[in-house]
Amino acid sequence: MIEDRTERCLRLAQEEHYCPHCRQQLSCCQAPPFHVGDGLGWGSDILFICLNDECSLYVKSWQEFEDRYGHAASCRYILCPGNEKGEAMMVGGQQAFKGLEVNIEALQQQNQRHAREKEAAAKLDGCVEAGDLAPVIYLLTDEHADLAIRKQACELLAQFQDLSCLDPLRNHKFRNPELEQEVNLAIGTMLKAMYKKECPNCAEIIKSQAPTCKHCGYRY
Repeated sequence: MIEDRTERCLRLAQEEHYCPHCRQQLSCCQAPPFHVGDGLGWGSDILFICLNDECSLYVKSWQEFEDRYGHAASCRYILCPGNEKGEAMMVGGQQAFKGLEVNIEALQQQNQRHAREKEAAAKLDGCVEAGDLAPVIYLLTDEHADLAIRKQACELLAQFQDLSCLDPLRNHKFRNPELEQEVNLAIGTMLKAMYKKECPNCAEIIKSQAPTCKHCGYRY
């Protein structure tokens, strides 16, 4: 089974590694987009980094860079996942790598959302026959779900005859205008199959042959 990126980050964030210079636990961080040393990449999207400003490696390196090269820089201890030994990586300031720490709580929430998305996607097959509208509504209102899966759910929506979908879909703010248009068309197809229509004035559902809305009095 292939481990996705969120699951991998969450697993690595649980690991404990310690700096050999100060014995402080290394912080689990997202790797910067570019390798600050040679520009060739880190080889990992997760790094374990000593962010302790009192670390002897970090403190002593300031003076060493000043004496050798005449400019302000230091080093932090960095360990790549799967390696037993890390290395000293040059940093240009105190804030280097800070703010990149992995947020375990956010990752857990992301992982849970992804699990719900996979569960809903798996239920799409056969949901029309079962009269189960829930996975369709969940995917259409989850803005983080895969767009292709959401469009698949939208295609199934038109096959239902269940008006309970109207409120959650009408009240949802779609970020993708194309998907929103497809949802509106699917709702229109559903209403037509049920001999219903939506009042353009009050949005209440009435019989398609009604000349006047019984809710607001709007005349067609």
